[in-house]
Amino acid sequence: MSVSVNGIAHIQLSVNDIERCLPFWEKLCHFLGMKTLIKSENTVYCIGSRTGVLVRESTPEHRSTRFDQDRPGLHHFCFRARSADDVDAIHRFAVDELDAHIVHPPEVGDFAPGYYSVLFEDPDGLRVEANFVPGKGHFGKQGNLPGADT
Repeated sequence: MSVSVNGIAHIQLSVNDIERCLPFWEKLCHFLGMKTLIKSENTVYCIGSRTGVLVRESTPEHRSTRFDQDRPGLHHFCFRARSADDVDAIHRFAVDELDAHIVHPPEVGDFAPGYYSVLFEDPDGLRVEANFVPGKGHFGKQGNLPGADT
């Protein structure tokens, strides 16, 4: 027996720089069509577009540790955009409103035909991607995921 899930209910992120990260994530989520459901001095939880993002302050013993995408755990996560224009708009918002560190501006990648994405970081260095893939919206049989066995 198997179960077909209905997406990801939420992603929970732990951050160190709470004064910069909470406003960053709340603004980004609002720009992406989400609304704030819960907000306190150390937590923000936004939902919408079949997505939930919960951001809370890390525990005191881990506050000196910076995010490292090459350690076990989260590498990055990616919002699926509805168009290449939406990817461009997210990029402009990340630069103009969030002052995000841009890892790469919108570009065509070789992961799948037409793969178009932007990659940026929150104030703690957590990486966020927004992409658009024409057609079914995924790599498909023509996809190219470096390092994956084919």
